[in-house]
Order: sequence, then C-alpha cells, then structure tokens
Amino acid sequence: MRYLVSVIDDKSNPGSTDRRPAISVFNERLIAEGYWVFSGGLADTDEATVIDNRGEQAVFSDGPFVESKEYLAGVWVWEAPDLDVVLKLAAEASKVCDRKIEVRPFQ
Repeated sequence: MRYLVSVIDDKSNPGSTDRRPAISVFNERLIAEGYWVFSGGLADTDEATVIDNRGEQAVFSDGPFVESKEYLAGVWVWEAPDLDVVLKLAAEASKVCDRKIEVRPFQ
C-alpha cells in the first residue's frame, strides 16, 4: 500500500535548517529497503497560487489556500506492507527532518 507522508513545518517555531544531509541519508535507506517512491521539498507558502475554476472563469489568487502558522513543507510517498511499518518510519523521519509528520494512506 502507498502512503502520503507530509512534512509539516511551523512559521513561529520552524525546524532546523541544516537537516538536508541527514534527510539524504534517510532517503537512501528508504530506497535501499524498497519503501521510497517519491519525495520533494516545497517552496514557501508565499510562492503558492490557488486556482478555482469551478465557475465561469478561472480565478487565480496569491498565497496558500489557507492561512496558518503550520504549513506543508514537503512530502514523501512510501510503499509499505502495512501502517505499522510506515508509522515506525514516520517517527524516524520526524526526528531526521526535525518537523512534524502526517501519514495518510492513498485510497
């Protein structure tokens, strides 16, 4: 099963900025053990654009879809046999990247 593993940062109490080397080592382990599908860091929410094309014309607005002190800073997609494996890896990921992690299975 595949899982979306979201990295959550906090504008008022951000995680450490020097975590990239440790995250790279963690990613290499995920790849070697067959869990890694995809990962990527995201630009700051100030660079976001929201598009709503549910009406007659598309409406484009600057900024994130919701203003919050917490925001999505990056994602992993992992493949694992069950949630227990993913939760264990997610606990390690939180320590490695010094941020909160949210785990959600794909349907």
